[in-house]
Amino acid sequence: MSEPADPTGPVSAEPPSNAATDSPADSPADSPADSAEAVEPPPEPKPLLTLRDGLPPVVETPGALADVVRRFAAGTGPVAIDAERASGYRYSARAYLIQLRREGSGTALVDPIAFDNLDDLQEALEGVEWILHAATQDLACLAEVGLRPTSLFDTELAGRLLGYPRVGLATLVETTLGKSLRKEHSAADWSKRPLPESWLEYAALDVEPLVELRAVMAAELEESGKAQWAREEFEHLLGFTPTKRAEPWRRTSQLHKVRGRRALAAVRALWEARDATAEERDVTPGRILPDSAIIAAALALPTDRATLLRTKGFHGRGAERHAAKWVAALTAARELPEDELPQRGPRGDGPPVARAWAEKDPIAAKRLASARENMATLAEENHLPVENLLTPDTLRRVLWTPPETRDPEALSDAVRRSLTDHGARPWQINLVAPVLTEAILDAEADPS
Repeated sequence: MSEPADPTGPVSAEPPSNAATDSPADSPADSPADSAEAVEPPPEPKPLLTLRDGLPPVVETPGALADVVRRFAAGTGPVAIDAERASGYRYSARAYLIQLRREGSGTALVDPIAFDNLDDLQEALEGVEWILHAATQDLACLAEVGLRPTSLFDTELAGRLLGYPRVGLATLVETTLGKSLRKEHSAADWSKRPLPESWLEYAALDVEPLVELRAVMAAELEESGKAQWAREEFEHLLGFTPTKRAEPWRRTSQLHKVRGRRALAAVRALWEARDATAEERDVTPGRILPDSAIIAAALALPTDRATLLRTKGFHGRGAERHAAKWVAALTAARELPEDELPQRGPRGDGPPVARAWAEKDPIAAKRLASARENMATLAEENHLPVENLLTPDTLRRVLWTPPETRDPEALSDAVRRSLTDHGARPWQINLVAPVLTEAILDAEADPS
């Protein structure tokens, strides 16, 4: 939940020119005094957010967990929840620390690694609204340890719906609550034990403001007429599951440098060998072999260990330790039958990329261009990002294969059904269905 600091700085304000009446001697144009007066002082720094109840100990014994369960079952109102993972260090996306805060319960820092399950905690929170920031980052790892919300409030998503230009937790806390939040440990290795006290304080501070922040943002949603939008979005999040890519190896950095299908097969083979090794060792793949090394090997196709280790990127203990795996992967790619080589472009069940529409279907390209322009206007009018109005993927799918009817009323109904089938929420459908219907009709009416 980290974000860069706001780039606030001094702003110059030039005084009006009086060249017609002032002599150079009386009014020097660039005197130090005038320059000093023209510069606005930087804003006063916001006071740091602190822990009202002090730093609690890490919960890592059955007795301590039982006490947390009792306290949080007796608390009132929603519960703030966050999780820390070891992204960039571990292969798994598991939670290594879970933070909770609730009125009347205080704050708890639970080490999930110390327990077989957290079923009692889940039972204590049954029916309680969860407050999360960027819920999609944490829901999966919390579900992995048995914690699943029955209702939730996502402060990041609320910020988007309200049109906040930046929705990182630190920025929202500063903007709405007037406090600054330290974020220096967001990229730490949370699998480390014991966890340093400064890390634990950072983790506790992530849930400290969420109850108050939720109250402020809920009031703003009501005032702006977007409370129902938020309820529908939060309800939708309850069914969130991370997307599994059909060909994850295609996300290898610098893949655009690889042209031939045989070289693509080498990238795939090396990526899969690295991924299996990383999963087995629970180490993030890039720490075993960088993407740049995979690309270099795919382009050079070395045939033996010595040549491989002279290839750019194959240095250090990891490259040498697993050299036999890398050579075997490259050999398998070299010997792969032609009909088993990967295609140059990714497989997919959706429409082609937008830049190809004009060539493949000019009418569809007109639909998309018209809809995009009007969607941008609609998003601006409603003060929210266009991607929250409708996902780009849904927009492309509906417009690439629109309903067959061109009767305006029947088409509108069909567009609504199509949007529903693709997971759009009612508030989104009410706003964008007229835009998409108009784009479909206008594209075919315009002969140009």
